[in-house]
Amino acid sequence: MKTPIQPWWHPDRMARRAANLKARGAMTRALRRWFEDGGFEEVETPALQVSPGLEPHLVAFATELVGSHPDDRLTLRLHTSPEFTMKKLLVAGLPRIFQLAHVYRNGERSPTHSPEFTMLEWYRVGAGYRDLMDDCIGLTRALCAAAGVDTLRRGDLSCDPHAEWEVLTVQEAFRRHVGIDLLATAPDPARPDVALLAQAAAAVGIHSHAGDSWEDLFFRISLDRIEPHLGMGRPTFLTDYPVSMAALSRPKPEDGRVAERFELYACGVELANAFGELTDPAVQQARFEADMDLKQALYGERYPIDADFLAALEFGLPDCAGIALGFDRLVMLTTNAAGIDDVLWAPVALP
Repeated sequence: MKTPIQPWWHPDRMARRAANLKARGAMTRALRRWFEDGGFEEVETPALQVSPGLEPHLVAFATELVGSHPDDRLTLRLHTSPEFTMKKLLVAGLPRIFQLAHVYRNGERSPTHSPEFTMLEWYRVGAGYRDLMDDCIGLTRALCAAAGVDTLRRGDLSCDPHAEWEVLTVQEAFRRHVGIDLLATAPDPARPDVALLAQAAAAVGIHSHAGDSWEDLFFRISLDRIEPHLGMGRPTFLTDYPVSMAALSRPKPEDGRVAERFELYACGVELANAFGELTDPAVQQARFEADMDLKQALYGERYPIDADFLAALEFGLPDCAGIALGFDRLVMLTTNAAGIDDVLWAPVALP
């Protein structure tokens, strides 16, 4: 007879997570001390937004705000990131801010994904994206110390945050792990050529699918051939993404083919995504519109563009850099937890 699965609140299951949750608490306290010592202000912004974040492949949760009159109704969505509102606070005059925010992404469930999870975001005025690398090093080491570990682990994989961290460009990663000259497949950096990337991929045994975009093929190659090698033995900063994948980051002044963007990996797990922030409202609006056109084409819907955010950019977002780090994932690696639910106080219910 099959043994029934215990509910998450069963004392025996809670006991198995107790050490992970104790480490999580210690890391949360250390995190706040680290930012306070660095002169950061902790902020809290609303989860309900007109525009939840405009990354084309993310799915937001929608709800309806009802006013004092029953006919006063407004569709809002739970934010996928607090980024837009935090940047408005930079425009308002705050120079260094951080937030440990609950964020929401529908359709995401795996050992490293939860529909509701905790994201750590911080922003620094007058800083560049490489300054955030120093932040990541110092913060990760402090949080490991708080958790009482000196190594990040995922199963049999390990990563030493006290070693020298690797800095690897996306271009270098494609050359090293798949032998592809990635930038050569984008003679027009803003409109990379899927046929050229498909040809280069086929030469190394990677086949494209009918209807693939350049970005589709990029991600398939990255997920299968590159990410599993990142953050092994020591953390890896994967930097300088093609400018067509700039998102909310600005082009690199010395090489306009790439953007001031990096992702952080440990034990093959993506932990953070950072930008030298784009401050040009016209360019940002054009990117948003292109992203929503893509979302419409792929999924048949689009989200509103936050006009208030564009107005804040027009007023003047100072030069700054910002980063989003998956706090639950970092706790997973400090505790060597098997999955994200093992480091949450309570999981989101399954359908």
